[in-house]
Amino acid sequence: MSETIVPVTSVSRASSATTAGTSHSRGARISLGALQITLGLFFALASALPKLIAHPSAAEGFDKLGWGSTGMYIIGVLELAGGIALLIPLLSSVAAVSLSALMVGAFIVNLTVLHGPYVATPLILILPLALIAWARRSHTTELLRLVRRRA
Repeated sequence: MSETIVPVTSVSRASSATTAGTSHSRGARISLGALQITLGLFFALASALPKLIAHPSAAEGFDKLGWGSTGMYIIGVLELAGGIALLIPLLSSVAAVSLSALMVGAFIVNLTVLHGPYVATPLILILPLALIAWARRSHTTELLRLVRRRA
């Protein structure tokens, strides 16, 4: 009788461990997805939109840089494209890397030219973008396979 109980107990432990692992990874996937949606909306609406509608607060900074409205629209389009791409699973990793590069440039400009109160904001945004890029790196591999197949 004890022979039948031991295997059943070990099986139930194994299945509960599997269930716990699945719920943890499910929670991580949900959290990562929520982070992508939040950052995608932030870049598309809070960051790109003021530039694309030429809001005075955005225009002032680009005038200080000497980039004018052309530079402002270009950065706005890049941020909008990156924000939308964060929401597309296949493009999320590439978008995160691209937006990180854009944030490095924003940090350098803020630090050297604008001296604004939000100098550290681009660096803070790089952290979750790097997490997305790393966690979704398999999407980059899949995207490369698709591109190579069509080339």
